[in-house]
Amino acid sequence: MSLKVAIVGRPNVGKSTLFNRLAGRALAIVDDRPGVTRDRRYGTGRLGDLDLELIDTAGFEDVSDESLTARMQVQTEKAIEEADLSFFVIDAREGVTQLDHIFAESLRRGGKPVVVVANKAEGKAGSSGALEAFALGFGAPVEISASHGEGMSDLYVAVLQAAPPEPESEEDAEPGADKPIRIAVVGRPNAGKSTLVNRLIGEDRLLTGPEAGITRDAIPVDWDWDGRRIRLVDTAGMRRKARVQEKLERLSVQDSLRAITFAEVVLLIMDAEHPFETQDLQLADLVEREGRALVFVLAKWDLIAEPQARLKALQEDVDRALPQLKGSPMVALSAETGRGLDRLMPAVLKVHKDWCAKVKTRDLNDWLKIAVQRHPPPAVQGRRINPKYMAQTKSRPPTFVLFASRAAQLPDSYRRYLVNGIRQSFDLPGVPIRLTVKSGANPYKDQPSEAGSRQRSKPPRRSR
Repeated sequence: MSLKVAIVGRPNVGKSTLFNRLAGRALAIVDDRPGVTRDRRYGTGRLGDLDLELIDTAGFEDVSDESLTARMQVQTEKAIEEADLSFFVIDAREGVTQLDHIFAESLRRGGKPVVVVANKAEGKAGSSGALEAFALGFGAPVEISASHGEGMSDLYVAVLQAAPPEPESEEDAEPGADKPIRIAVVGRPNAGKSTLVNRLIGEDRLLTGPEAGITRDAIPVDWDWDGRRIRLVDTAGMRRKARVQEKLERLSVQDSLRAITFAEVVLLIMDAEHPFETQDLQLADLVEREGRALVFVLAKWDLIAEPQARLKALQEDVDRALPQLKGSPMVALSAETGRGLDRLMPAVLKVHKDWCAKVKTRDLNDWLKIAVQRHPPPAVQGRRINPKYMAQTKSRPPTFVLFASRAAQLPDSYRRYLVNGIRQSFDLPGVPIRLTVKSGANPYKDQPSEAGSRQRSKPPRRSR
C-alpha cells in the first residue's frame, strides 16, 4: 500500500524539485521564479522501498481574499487534508521566515503527521538555517538537497518514524512484528557476500560460484533472527571506478551504492587473505560519510594461519587507516564451515543499538564542562572561544549541535577532540557522529548600544 504525501511550503523553496526527485522524472515544471505551480499535481514515486503517491502544491501565502493566490491556497489545504503525511519544505539558506511560522500553525491544526524538510542545505549556510526549523515545533528537520539528491536516506528514516501505522490484523499484531533492520552486504567481487547470506538464512537463496560478478542486482532477502526481523540486501561486487567499463556493471554499482544509502547497518565483506585494500578503505569511508553503522567482516577465515595475531594486527591497521571508524566491530568467520558465524549478528545488533543511541542533555552538558576544563579551545586572534551548551538533535546516526561564541572559528582539530570524547565517554565505538557548531543569536546585534542611545538623546550643551 502506497503512502500519500503532500509536499507543501511557501513559494520557491524547492517543492517541485523534490517532487521530481522522488518521482524519478521531471513531471513538474521548475523555475527560479516563485508561483510556477498553481494546481495540485499528482505522481507516483519511491523512497527506498517505500511506494509514495505524491502531491505537489502551490506555495503557501497568507491571504484570505478571492484572488488567484487565495484560490491556489485552497488547493494546497485540500492536498493536506487528503494526504497521510506532509513534507513541510523550507529554504535552509534563508532560514525560517514569519510565513513559515504561520503555515506551521495551519499544519498543526490539521492534526496530520508532518516532516520538516530543510531543502538547499548544502554548505555551512544551509546547515545553520536548518537548525532554525526546530522552532517550528515538528521535531528535527531533515536536511536535504533536492536538486543534488543529498539526504534522501535521512528523509526515508523520517518518513518511517512519522508515517501513520498501517492497520494490522490479529495475526500480524504479534511480538517481533516491528520494522526490520536493514543490512546491506557490500564488498569487492568474489569476496563471499552471497555465500554468507545463504549461510545466514540457511538456504541457497542466492546464486554463488567461483566466477566474479555473478550478482548484478541488489537482492533483498527477509529473514528472522532470534525474534528480530532482518532485511539483508546482497549487492554486486564493486571494483575501482577506473576498472568499471561496461554499462551493465556501472548500473550494478549504482544499485549497490543505493543499497548503502538506504541501509541501517553495512557489512563490508573482505577476503581474509587480501583485506583492507584501497577499494575496501574507500567503501568504508563512503559508509561513514553516508552515516551508516559499519561491521567489518573477514570472510574465508579458515584459510588463515595464526588467526589471533593476524586479527590483532588487522585491527591496529584499520584504526590507523580509518581513525573516523575507530572501534568498528570486526568479525572473522568462514561462511563455508560456519566458524565464527555466531559472533556476527550480536555485533550487528550492538552497533545498530549504538547507531540509534540518544544521550540525555544533562549528561551531555556535564561531560562538555569536564571536556572543556580538561582541554580548553584555543584562542583565535587573541579571543577565547567559549563552548556554552550542547544537545543531541537526532539519532541514526547520533547528531549533536554545540552552541559556542565565534563558532565559525572553532578549529577542526577541536571538533575532532569533542567527537572522539563523545564516542569514548558514551560508549559509541565506530559509530558515525555528526557535530554542528552554531553561534547563539545576539538579540542586540542590530540595535544601538544603550550608552550610544543616551549619548544621542542628550540635548546639545548651551554655550555661555
